[in-house]
Amino acid sequence: MKKFVLLVCALLLTGCLGMPKQVTPVTNFELNRYLGTWYEVARLNHSFERGLSDVTATYSLREDGGVKVINRGYSREEGQWQEAEGKAYFVENDKTGYLKVSFFGPFYGSYVVFELDDNYQYAFISGPDHDYLWLLSRTPTVSESVKEQFIASAKQRGFATEELIFVEHSRTDPKHKKTQQ
Repeated sequence: MKKFVLLVCALLLTGCLGMPKQVTPVTNFELNRYLGTWYEVARLNHSFERGLSDVTATYSLREDGGVKVINRGYSREEGQWQEAEGKAYFVENDKTGYLKVSFFGPFYGSYVVFELDDNYQYAFISGPDHDYLWLLSRTPTVSESVKEQFIASAKQRGFATEELIFVEHSRTDPKHKKTQQ
């Protein structure tokens, strides 16, 4: 019984790491080029972003060597901006686009960059399983060819691309005025 309790505690503390079988993180990842603000162009729906538009993710360095994550989005229902601050750390090494991210204490989830533009202008992101998928871009919109590439790449990896939400970006976030002009 004691071993079982320890195993359950260990699983709870590690959270949801891993990735879908068909997903492989990019290599030659350069964190300094990835830092800054990204716009969420598309995602699969999940509870912590439900109903949000104008979603951005801003990454900066932490003093402990990790990455500070600020996610912001506008809730039409509440009529206000919502913000969550988290932290991320590399799982394997700093050249592999596989990080663990936490917004809730000791609980971490996977953040897998599985496709990345050579100029760091857009990225395809997966979570620990096929329920989590994002298209991030340095701009609020991307070309149709990037959308098509994202959908094809995600579908090939087993994601439910017919359930994608394309995020509206029509408001100017007061905290990021300079990046949205």
